[in-house]
Amino acid sequence: MTYEMIRTARDGDVLTITLNRPERLNAAPPQMFDEIAEAIDDLAGARALLIHGEGRAFCSGADLAARSYRPVGGGEGAFEALTGSYNPTMLKLSRLPVPIVSAVSGAAAGIGCSLALAADFCIAGESAYFLQAFVNIGLIPDGGASWMLARLIGKARATEMMLLGERVHGPKAADWGLIYKAVADERVLGEAAALAARLAAGPTRALGLMRQGLAEALDGDYAAALSREAANQRNAANTADAMEGGASFLAKRKPVFQGR
Repeated sequence: MTYEMIRTARDGDVLTITLNRPERLNAAPPQMFDEIAEAIDDLAGARALLIHGEGRAFCSGADLAARSYRPVGGGEGAFEALTGSYNPTMLKLSRLPVPIVSAVSGAAAGIGCSLALAADFCIAGESAYFLQAFVNIGLIPDGGASWMLARLIGKARATEMMLLGERVHGPKAADWGLIYKAVADERVLGEAAALAARLAAGPTRALGLMRQGLAEALDGDYAAALSREAANQRNAANTADAMEGGASFLAKRKPVFQGR
């Protein structure tokens, strides 16, 4: 399928989504997120998702110049864009049954920061940075940032990012636990692609249940987590990959998972 603001490509079991507005540092109108949602609606058997940006930035945030997103001077456009495009896409990503890797070069700002951090593994370049700049234009973080940042790095650091609106570069983001790791700029996409391929070769159903369990654990209590783990373990144990895992363990060989 052809899109205007993203590209998609399939490499083995990995689906790659490339944000493709390099002339605008991949600033994201609502249409870009609509296209991302459409692309992930049809994974076509892909077992991992990789997201990165074309050019010098991952995503510089929502495109404030887009006609469908005009928060300055009136909030209805922003509200409609969030509830109609940005938020539904973020929810779809959170519920995806396969692991997600993001590769961040340059800016991951505003909604772009939220998109990058929605991945299970975020790999950033040493010169890349994460930014919540809303305070500079009198707006508030969106795309789930207030929920996400507090859980990833705690209240104090989330407050720093949101209320001061300063850049957090790759190494600092990794040190904080905001992202998985920071690497040399030229290695970002290669490392992210290798990790996505590794995940795509894993026990897909079990990985999806892990994603679900982690997301639910952030809002649930210990007893609920124990019950959910038992139910999910039953589901995982009934998969062909679990049977292969047990057989390979007994045979002392490396498992070959098929995603079933």
